[in-house]
Amino acid sequence: MTFVEVPSLAALLGVRPRRDRSLDSLDLSSEVDRGLSVATVDRLCRLISPDDPNLVYRIVPKATLARRRRGSGRLNSEESNRLARLAQVWAVAMDVWKTEDSARRFLSKPHPLLRNRTPRELAIESDIGARAVENMLGGIKYGIPV
Repeated sequence: MTFVEVPSLAALLGVRPRRDRSLDSLDLSSEVDRGLSVATVDRLCRLISPDDPNLVYRIVPKATLARRRRGSGRLNSEESNRLARLAQVWAVAMDVWKTEDSARRFLSKPHPLLRNRTPRELAIESDIGARAVENMLGGIKYGIPV
């Protein structure tokens, strides 16, 4: 499995360290559980899939997102976890493919080893799906046939 450094994942999720201390995995986990900002879901979805305005609604249903924008401006824990999984998979895809276009292409195309599902959809749906995508990316990175 390929791991992403906490500072780079935190930057993708718009999480900053508090005061003088550095951010660790537990801090990041707490921030995700507390709820990420609605602006983060918009920004990350535009980064990962600029041509698909509906990707954001796979993370947060349309009516719910509208309420969140008018209300607290924060996602709930479940929505934040979906977004964090997608950000993690994006970071690993960028590490493997090196360019945004290549990472986007990989994440948006159905793959036979994923039963013809797209990597980004699996990442959004479940932690196990995200790990399957990360394992596939690790295989690509380290030369294991996929």
